[in-house]
Amino acid sequence: MDAHSRHDRTMRLLEARLEALALVCERTPTSERALERQIVAAAAATRHAVALELITSEEAGAVWAEVAQRHPAADWCQVGPGLAA
Repeated sequence: MDAHSRHDRTMRLLEARLEALALVCERTPTSERALERQIVAAAAATRHAVALELITSEEAGAVWAEVAQRHPAADWCQVGPGLAA
């Protein structure tokens, strides 16, 4: 797999995971606490993808922001992946 394909795949996987988590949080208001480990894992995976230079921090932030915009009830998504951490 070349670098471009790896980049595109990483972006699609990240967006799909965040979208799925956000949808569950919207449908079940108490689910955010139940999904805390998965949310933390998504943030960690985002940081790892940036550290491995699969995606840029700007791209990662944009994906999180887009999902947050589509799902305002998913408060955790508003915070972003914590790339400065």
